[in-house]
Amino acid sequence: MADSRMSRFPVRSHFAVALRYGGAICLVAGALGMALLLRHDNLPHPFISFSFAAIAISFWYAGSGPGLLALLLSYLTLNRFFVPGRALGPSSQSYLVIYVIFGAAVARFSTSRRRAERLLKEARDFLEVRVAERTRDLAQTNETLHGTHAELQHEKERLKLLLDLNNSVVSKLDLRDLLRDISASARRLMQCDAVGFNLPDPETGELKLLAMDFPGGKGFLKEETVRASNSLAAMVFKTGEPKTFSIGHDFYSEESYEKEGLKSACWLPLISRTRVLGVLGLSRLEDVPFSPEDVSFLMQIASQVAIAVENALSYRQITELTNKLAQEKLYLEDEIRTEANFEDIVGTSQALHRVLKLVETVSPTDSTVLIFGETGTGKELIARAIHDVSSRHSNTFVKLNCAALPAGLLESELFGHEKGAFTGAIAQRIGRLELANHGTLFLDEVGEIPLELQPKLLRVLQEREFERLGGTRTIRTNVRLIAATNRDLAAMVQEQKFRADLFFRLNVFPIELPPLRERAEDIPLLVRHFAEEFSRRIGRRVEAISSQTMQALCEYQWPGNIRELQNVIERSVILSSGSSLNVAVAELRPRAMRLPAKEAVPAKSTRRTPVRSILADVDRNQIIRALEETGGRIGGADGAAARLGLKRTTFITRMKKLDINPHPVSDLKMDSADTSDASDISTTQNSSRDVTS
Repeated sequence: MADSRMSRFPVRSHFAVALRYGGAICLVAGALGMALLLRHDNLPHPFISFSFAAIAISFWYAGSGPGLLALLLSYLTLNRFFVPGRALGPSSQSYLVIYVIFGAAVARFSTSRRRAERLLKEARDFLEVRVAERTRDLAQTNETLHGTHAELQHEKERLKLLLDLNNSVVSKLDLRDLLRDISASARRLMQCDAVGFNLPDPETGELKLLAMDFPGGKGFLKEETVRASNSLAAMVFKTGEPKTFSIGHDFYSEESYEKEGLKSACWLPLISRTRVLGVLGLSRLEDVPFSPEDVSFLMQIASQVAIAVENALSYRQITELTNKLAQEKLYLEDEIRTEANFEDIVGTSQALHRVLKLVETVSPTDSTVLIFGETGTGKELIARAIHDVSSRHSNTFVKLNCAALPAGLLESELFGHEKGAFTGAIAQRIGRLELANHGTLFLDEVGEIPLELQPKLLRVLQEREFERLGGTRTIRTNVRLIAATNRDLAAMVQEQKFRADLFFRLNVFPIELPPLRERAEDIPLLVRHFAEEFSRRIGRRVEAISSQTMQALCEYQWPGNIRELQNVIERSVILSSGSSLNVAVAELRPRAMRLPAKEAVPAKSTRRTPVRSILADVDRNQIIRALEETGGRIGGADGAAARLGLKRTTFITRMKKLDINPHPVSDLKMDSADTSDASDISTTQNSSRDVTS
């Protein structure tokens, strides 16, 4: 670097010029000092060599002027100290020529070097300028590339989000799971802290936070939160316009956002076919507002999400309707198989007229009805009549026997269950409450509902909402409840076997059905109705019923009420071979004799005795009485065997076992082709007579 510094002397100040010339003088003085020192010690002193070095250095580093000065000083010093004679004498001329030649050569080389240095300096300066310009251009290009790469990366992430949205739309059919996946993707891409979807409740219309992704949440914002009507989310839902919000910059604020520490938010409507389906909300914990570009891109996301939400809502509705139709189909098929086939309420008694008047009064309302009565009095038929006259008659009438199912299955049957709620729950199932939505639910034997299940039923009556077994989503239902029981619920409340609050909710409009023994005038109508119905079903032709038979049926107390009467008539139609209805009156009379007329019987179920067990109930006196009534006739349509509901051979076997033989005069004449009750039924003998063999 010394050559660069020396080469710059000509362009510097006067001090630099003096320094160059002074340097030449110093170099010559140094050469002289070395030569004199060597001479003092009697050593060879090549002053010419030293001076040549001083001249070369001066020309090379200081320039032509200092080099010529060094040349002149070297020659004069040589003549003064080392060569005797004059300066320009013959002895010194050769030295002068040598010095001139050496100086010219060195000067030429020095000039070429300086020219080369100048050219190199100019080239270097030019190159530095070009490099600096190129560097600036490259830096700008690099910045542009970085910006373009960032934009491309951001655009790639956005396109990936849109692709994820499309994949979610295709692969996710459950609305909540779909919105949760979209929330997580949008939160990562938009560098937000919380993303949520607000959709209106299908029952109440209130805007609810259906799905949210907020890993750092404190719990003030959570799913199923109802949005206030004056919140920004509700405003966006009403107006269909996006809105942004920042704490400290906007006058509006929300308490839940302040508690969570959220500083900025953006709400966007989910619009599909000019209809607002919900609101997409994004929030940040930092005070970083959402730019117009963010809002524009989020509106594109909102458009795609709106399509997904609409598809998911449609899928949910179709699935629910499909499941409901499938359940209704199974229910109706089951109901057809178990239908009691009461085409109408039969009877003209005052007791029945009072009940029908109550039915006519309560039917137009949606009030809960509690039907009391003994078993077999037609509680389900009255419940159907209430439903048919009400405004809900076009919807489903669903019934459930609470005594026919255990507690676990009863809860699943009533409220439904989710997939995996318990062992064996391989699919989702809607319950009877959901099936009867906008219709009527009839709960038979409501007194058999377990205590642990009664609060859930009470909630349905009070709040009109419930959750499926194993589910968390609250389902609202609009169902009218009609309950029936043959038990004394008030006594059960006293015994703490039934909840008092549930009893009061059920006992809004009680209807007590009279037992059949209090409707004796309706028995002939019921007998004819059942006889015609079972004759048509079995293919028989029953046209006549004897007056004695009808009187016996009217005098019987019927502890099993209409159900027992129905079963007796059905059996009688099966056993009747002609056009006359043959009823085993003797089977009923012993029971009637144990119960005085018009005496109330305990409200409990009475089953008809099966035909195969009649032999155990018929004793000697019954057989003798039957023989007396038929004049000793055993076979035939009005024979003793038919009156007791037995086969002829079975009757004879029973007679032999009890040592009873028919009268010798009447045991051979048997009319098996009787067609008229009046001619075939003989007058009962006035006094009892022994039947001997």
